Amino acid sequence: MVRLSRIYTKTGDDGTTALGDGSRVEKHHTRIQSYGTVDELSAVLGLLLTEGIQAPLDERVRAIQNDLFDVGSDLSVPGEAGERLRISDSYTTRIEGWIDEANAGLEPLNSFVLPGGTRVAAWLHLARTVCRRGERLVTELRQIEGEQVNAAVATYLNRLSDLFFVWARATNNGGKDDVLWQPGQNA
Repeated sequence: MVRLSRIYTKTGDDGTTALGDGSRVEKHHTRIQSYGTVDELSAVLGLLLTEGIQAPLDERVRAIQNDLFDVGSDLSVPGEAGERLRISDSYTTRIEGWIDEANAGLEPLNSFVLPGGTRVAAWLHLARTVCRRGERLVTELRQIEGEQVNAAVATYLNRLSDLFFVWARATNNGGKDDVLWQPGQNA
């Protein structure tokens, strides 16, 4: 269990921060950017929750926020974690079930969707884009550090961004109120 008795330690004043294994890296390191973006995504979801969304969406968003702390924990520990928490395929499988459920009632797409519609849909589109940035950073980190980064994290983030897209469409009246891209409309 995490116990925080003091918020500031002054150990990061030199521009470095500690990872979960105790090693220190610069605060702009790709690993830090990766889990920092995951933290940002959780904050966006916190704002989404202020919109008064109803069950089961609110419960699922809170579950995802908890997942994102697991993701951040996973990303904060380079190398083999042993008994430490690691994101597994079961996280992604749960998300895929939610995607299939929400997508079943949506209008088919014949163009790209412009972010927006309802306020809830707009927050979900923002969550999608922050999630995609997190995924890009994790894949970059995997390119740099290879097997020291759990591949299941990138898969989870990829599927999570798909879920946010589908949920945004669902909150836009099942996709009927989506605003679609009109190529060359203003040419």
